Amino acid sequence: MKLEQVWQDLHGLAETSFKEVKTTDYIAHMLEREGVRVQLFKKHTGLIAEVGSGEPVVGFRADMDALWQEVDGEMKANHSCGHDAHMTIGIGTLLALKKKENQLQGTFRCIFQPAEEQGNGSLSVIKNGGADGLSVLFGVHLRPKDELSFGEAAPSISHGGGIFYEGKITGEDLHGARPHQGVNAIEAGFALGQQLHTVRISPMVPHSVKMTSFHAGASNYNIIPGSATFALDVRAQTNEAMDELKLQIEGKVAAFSEMLGVKIVGDWVDYTPGADVNEEAEAIMREAIVQELGEDALRPRVVTPGSDDFHFYTIEKPELKACMLALGADLTPGLHHPDMRFNHDCLEQGVKVVMRAVEIAMGRD
Repeated sequence: MKLEQVWQDLHGLAETSFKEVKTTDYIAHMLEREGVRVQLFKKHTGLIAEVGSGEPVVGFRADMDALWQEVDGEMKANHSCGHDAHMTIGIGTLLALKKKENQLQGTFRCIFQPAEEQGNGSLSVIKNGGADGLSVLFGVHLRPKDELSFGEAAPSISHGGGIFYEGKITGEDLHGARPHQGVNAIEAGFALGQQLHTVRISPMVPHSVKMTSFHAGASNYNIIPGSATFALDVRAQTNEAMDELKLQIEGKVAAFSEMLGVKIVGDWVDYTPGADVNEEAEAIMREAIVQELGEDALRPRVVTPGSDDFHFYTIEKPELKACMLALGADLTPGLHHPDMRFNHDCLEQGVKVVMRAVEIAMGRD
């Protein structure tokens, strides 16, 4: 089966987090026809697929969900983060290893994981046994052209941590002619957003805090809104720095609430941890890149403020050796852009590198 056709099919089936029903069915039925062992998750979308037998069990995580965004004037599920490519590489690796199954020195397991974009799909997989028995786990992510060009690859990605704060300003609406009688929630939100710029941690650690959503008011423009909802996107390169940021933000919100005399509360949601790259897994992936793409293709570890729930696997299972392949694909204009494009020849390169890494990992166990 051609990788390009698989990608086209998956791209056309784009579904958002925990709604990847058609995607799950497509992958399961196709792999079963090829003689690959398939097990669906009972409590959520996604599946695991295996070839080979015995130990060690070497895994590969392929995220499945798409983003919900406006594309050419239409709101729709859209694979603008490359998850359709990651699934295609996982399928290609399974089918390639199936052909040489008798030569495998262990079991290869591909985890088709839902809800990466929601930041907690990996936790559901772990909770439902999808990572049980793994000794090594690899992942992959296409990289923007300004990080890696097509034909280049790095043995790991050092993601930062990310988390959202969902907040609410609660007060009473006012008549537009009587602003002195209370607090304008819009002005309170604007002032809070400015205050958050004063959050400071070490400049040696990349980090950011910004308001990414704010809703207040309705269709009657002569009402000053007393209530509003808002959201913050918070990023830090290390988990320790993230803890420090959270404490400072909570302090700012509490102090500002008291100063304005209006109730401001919120909750932290969808935490995604920073990377804890295993050096042994990284060394295996480095060797696989050199063997399959050549020494000239090898690039250093990619450090990015972006986040990925892949790293929950090592937090929940500290014994697991894991890293994520950074694959050059001439990807433009950028990840999450509705018109994201990439060189599809990277799919075959990804399969070759992942397959080689799996074989090396099995041989070293």
